[in-house]
Amino acid sequence: MLAMDECFEDLITSYLAQKVGISNNFITQELAANLADNLLQLNANQLLLSAGIGNALKYHHNDLIRNDRIYWLDKSHNDPYENEFFVQIEAFIAYLNRSCFTGINSYEFHYSLYEIGAFYGKHLDQFQNKSCRQFSLISYLNPHWTPADGGELLIHQEPHNQIIAPTHGKTVFFKSNEIPHEVLLTNTRRMSITGWLKRE
Repeated sequence: MLAMDECFEDLITSYLAQKVGISNNFITQELAANLADNLLQLNANQLLLSAGIGNALKYHHNDLIRNDRIYWLDKSHNDPYENEFFVQIEAFIAYLNRSCFTGINSYEFHYSLYEIGAFYGKHLDQFQNKSCRQFSLISYLNPHWTPADGGELLIHQEPHNQIIAPTHGKTVFFKSNEIPHEVLLTNTRRMSITGWLKRE
């Protein structure tokens, strides 16, 4: 339990210091590899869908803004690796609520796959007509990533922007309605689990 609390503190402490939390140990390398295998199998079975922007009646597709593909995680899938990820998320929410009084009471996550040439333009992770998303959390599933692969997360904030490499097992955490960000052009396949901690 101590090790788990330490990786949670990595995210929270770095978030408080620079508005973007980063941990290389939030999920294990083994779990990241198993989740990556899941994503690749879903892709091979053509189960991923083109991602859109907006919600409800404003939901639409725009390849000039975003052209990744996604697959929503759900406990009903009863996948052991997704369930392991959910256990970690729920433990983190409990820790976050206990230590920071955030009032998070739900979450949602999806796999995200960027093929060569894909990107996601500058945006916030908050809908204009709904404010339940409180924090964004991204776990990267990219073994052997190199700088030439591209696909970095570009955080827009003053006084200096921050570029975060999507290396295998790294998790990033930030406030959904405060941090404009984008995914830079990818030169190789880029994989992640992306989601939101919510207060309904």
